[in-house]
Amino acid sequence: MKPSYVVTGASGGIGRACVAELVRRGAHVWASVRTDADEKELERAYGDAVSVLRMDLRDAESITACGARVAAGGPVRGLVNNAGLARPGPLEYVPLAVFREQLEVNVTGQLAVTQAMLPALRVAETARVVTVGSIGGRIAGPMVGPYHTSKFALVGLTDSLRAELAPEGIDVVLVEPGAVATSIWSRAREAAEEVRASLPPAGLERYAAQLTAAERSAARSARTGIPARRAAQVVVRALTARHPAPRYLVGGDARLAAVLANLPFRLRYHLTAAKR
Repeated sequence: MKPSYVVTGASGGIGRACVAELVRRGAHVWASVRTDADEKELERAYGDAVSVLRMDLRDAESITACGARVAAGGPVRGLVNNAGLARPGPLEYVPLAVFREQLEVNVTGQLAVTQAMLPALRVAETARVVTVGSIGGRIAGPMVGPYHTSKFALVGLTDSLRAELAPEGIDVVLVEPGAVATSIWSRAREAAEEVRASLPPAGLERYAAQLTAAERSAARSARTGIPARRAAQVVVRALTARHPAPRYLVGGDARLAAVLANLPFRLRYHLTAAKR
């Protein structure tokens, strides 16, 4: 019987690359997406090797239903918590509804999916939960405060899950990529334009330079980010290694940022602060 895995956020980027890598290795994948078009594309590309789940991390009922469907299908060796989003903007003006959505998807949603999939994980001989975080969970900068907040929270969530599930032999791993060349950057640019349009004149004057710098950084990341396939290979290694590390850094920029994160606080804050 083929080993089975669950991958959330499988419509593109790291999630889609994880599906491809797992199928290449002979696995069956439960792949979650949100749209008809993405479902049809996965079915066309992978046939019976992939079972598509229609899941939205903002919809608790969809998560519960997917968990029940997966559990009915038999044991699952691993869960890849990959789905997420990024909301930019100066924290002074970020609508609280937007901030809550960021946390709902990137933090609460990860826990909800894990809870839903644990019954299928527990009946496997060996099981693992791999969460795709970010180097943005170690070091934060301006204009992406909601995203950084969610990724810092995800570190605590993952560490606590690791401690709680250790007695059952379920490893919990955090993968921390730097910039990855995915559509997240184009979506971030579109979101940044919306932020500009929504700011009052005083806010735009106050934060225009920081928004421009953030947009340039996003454009640079889109050009220089590592391929999603490379990040997926690390995720699959974390899923299948006999003795996985608790954390995996992905990309040279992530390793550099990890060094910066360990600098004395005053120096770190000086390096990451916005400049006039």
